[in-house]
Parts: sequence; C-alpha cells; structure tokens
Amino acid sequence: MKRILQCGIVVLIGIVGAENARADVVTDWNEMAFRAAVAANTPALNMTRFAAIVQAAVFDAVNGIDRRYTPIHVAAAGPAGASRRAAAVQAAYVILVKLYGQAGNVLNQQQTLDARLAASLAEIAGDGAASIQSGRAWGQTVADAIWTSRLNDGFTNVVAFPGNSALGQWRQTPNEPYAPLALSAAGIGYKQFSEMTPWVIASPSQFRPAGPPALNSAQYAKDFNEVKLMGSRDSTSRTTDQTLFSWFWATGTASYLWNRTALSILEARRDDGDDRRGDNDREDEDDRGRGRGNSLLENARLLAALNVAMADAAIGCWDAKYIYNFWRPISAIRELSDDGNPATTPDSAWKPLFSTPGHPDYPSGHSCVSGAATTVLANEFGERRRFDMTIDLNIGVTRSFRSFTEALDEVKNARIFAGIHFRTACDDGTTLGKAVAQYVLAHAFQRVH
Repeated sequence: MKRILQCGIVVLIGIVGAENARADVVTDWNEMAFRAAVAANTPALNMTRFAAIVQAAVFDAVNGIDRRYTPIHVAAAGPAGASRRAAAVQAAYVILVKLYGQAGNVLNQQQTLDARLAASLAEIAGDGAASIQSGRAWGQTVADAIWTSRLNDGFTNVVAFPGNSALGQWRQTPNEPYAPLALSAAGIGYKQFSEMTPWVIASPSQFRPAGPPALNSAQYAKDFNEVKLMGSRDSTSRTTDQTLFSWFWATGTASYLWNRTALSILEARRDDGDDRRGDNDREDEDDRGRGRGNSLLENARLLAALNVAMADAAIGCWDAKYIYNFWRPISAIRELSDDGNPATTPDSAWKPLFSTPGHPDYPSGHSCVSGAATTVLANEFGERRRFDMTIDLNIGVTRSFRSFTEALDEVKNARIFAGIHFRTACDDGTTLGKAVAQYVLAHAFQRVH
C-alpha cells in the first residue's frame, strides 16, 4: 500500500553526501552531480546524458584500477597502487567542471566543485599522497577520454522541428492550464536525441516500438477517453492521491529520482549488514566472489549501468517520438475535426492537469527512462524490493512501494492523470526502456575474471 508520510525538516537541494557517514566517494559525487543539476535547472532529458557521462567516467576510473569488468570506453589500464577513491573523485570532478564550472555557464559552480574536491581529498588522505596523486592522474585521463568521446555524439546538432497540422500529428500545444495564449515554441523538443550516438545499444532504432494505435481503433478510443476523464484539470474521477503522485513524478527529473532511490537502497543494504566491506582500497579475502564485496567498484558499476541504460532509453525513445510524431492529448481532445472514431468526442474547452511538454506523445519519455531504471535496479536488488521515494522539492511526501513494477505502474498513471500522455505511449515506453536496459546488462559491465 502506497502511503503519504509527513516529515519534519527536509534539507533543500538533495541529500548531502558529506553528512552521510556511511557513504563513499562514488555515492558522494553522484549526489554532488544532481545537486549541481538542480542548481543549474538542467532539463530532464539533458540530465540523462550528463549523468551517464559522469558515472561512466567514475566507473571506468575505478574499474581501470580494479580491472574486474569490461570498460564502458577507456581500457582498464590504471596504475598499480593508485587510489581508487582518488580516481573516482577526480573523474567526477573533471566532468562536473566541464558541465557546470565553466565561465560561460549561466550559474558557474566552480567554487562549489572546488570546495567539494578539497573535502573529498581530505577525507581520503589516509590512502597516501603518492597513491592519491597517481589515482587523480588516472581519473583525469579517464574523464578527459570520456568527455572527448561524447563531443560529437550529436547533442549539439539542434534541428528545428516545426510540427504538423495533419490529423493525429504533433503540433505546437497551448500552455494550458496556465497561459492559454502561449504555445510551445516551434523547433523545441530535443530532436537531436533521436539521432544521438548511443552508449551501448546498436542504434537509436534498435528497440523502436510498433507505433501508436490508429485513430479509428478501439484502443485509441480507450486511451482518448481515459485521459480525457482522468487527466482533466477539473477531473472529479481522479483521487487526491492520484493528483499528488502525478505532481510528485513531475517535480523531479527521472534521473534524479532513480539515482536517489538507488543510493537510499544501497544505504539500507549496508545498514542491513549485506555489505561487510568499507571503502578501503584492498578487498578482504573472504569477500571475493560475493559480487558486492568491493563496494566502491560495485557502487560505481551500478550507478553507471543505471545512468547509461537511462541515457540509451532516452535516445531510443526520441527516435520513436520523431518517427511517429503522434499528437498530444490536448491536441486530440480539443481537435474539432472528425478523427474518424465514433467513440471519441472532442471538447474544445478541455484542460490538462498541467502543461504539456513541447514534443510528441509517443512514446512517453518518463516511461522509457523509468522502464530502464527499474529494470537495472530490479536486477541489482530484486524485483520485490520494498523502498521509499522522496524528493526535496516536494517536501513532506514519501511514496512507498512493494516492488519496482508497482513504482513503474505509478509512473505511467502519473503521466496519464496529468493529462499529458495516452496509455499506449506509457505502456510502449516502459517496454522500450526495459528492452534497452536488458541489452545494456547483457552486453556491458561484464566480469572479466
């Protein structure tokens, strides 16, 4: 049973790693990345790419010294005796400086990142000066290589997408229910993601779904009437809890929510005694083969797999969005032309619960990314893992789940009850995301010994 918990004091802008005595530098800098993203107001889709770059650099830096798994990009050639913790810190720091510390950024976070770096280096001083120096040099090498590898991935190839006025095709949408006269800007919608170079999957179209239902089909009528009823701003059929969780899933980015969840479960697993090893650079003999014995490397692996899978799911999702170019519910419901389906009735005054994103409906981006995230997390922690989800920008609210499937179902319902997606877009989105994550888990991060 999902529940709402009231809490007292909540720290604004993320969970702060330095205050968590049980955290390690990998989880600390994951938290740092998302705090920087919140401060910079990084768009949700951009964050799938940014988080993947950060976590890929951290993983290849640590794994390059341990040499346990196949690397993401940089061959495992870290120097013997180098501090893995220093390598992880430097790799994360270098990428975040490139993303958020440059002078050209609207919000230059260089001083904040420098302070976090100094604090991290002080925390790992026991690793020894020479080891730390060697680890930092290796982390720098890895971060530079990862960054360079993504410079020409297509992210900067912004192409205008003007929309289409044909029946069933995406067109600019009004900003209802907030500013009726405003429309989503022509050309926005992140079309470059539809052709971006993936991390692991073979191509953006590898898991392309079959497409939205025909306008004259029974499935389309079912989807149409569900969102018309449940996603209306003034719906009397949507419960208070359904309204609340619709806002919950929209308040934070999917990347933020699922990374935060991963860290909270890792912490709970440590508290349960399921990880007997600390952050020392050497692994205990009786921990070998346990999979989670080497916590620093395993945390780096999990967070890299999580974010790479979400990044590739976003790429696959946007490929499908711009192939099918399907209209949003607000366009469909307010459309006065006959869609050829006797089971649908337009309503020119209909308003969604909140404003419609400026890109096509099919498939749902949040569903794609969350499908990938829940697949990776279920593979790591078990499908029926109980967990809570919170977000500091939605103070006092906790969503509790008995499984990852239950959480994913709520994600899909949230997009429909918000009035911004049809059911098929959400169902097919989660299918795409799951397929991408399964491919990532089967073809990357493989044990080499």
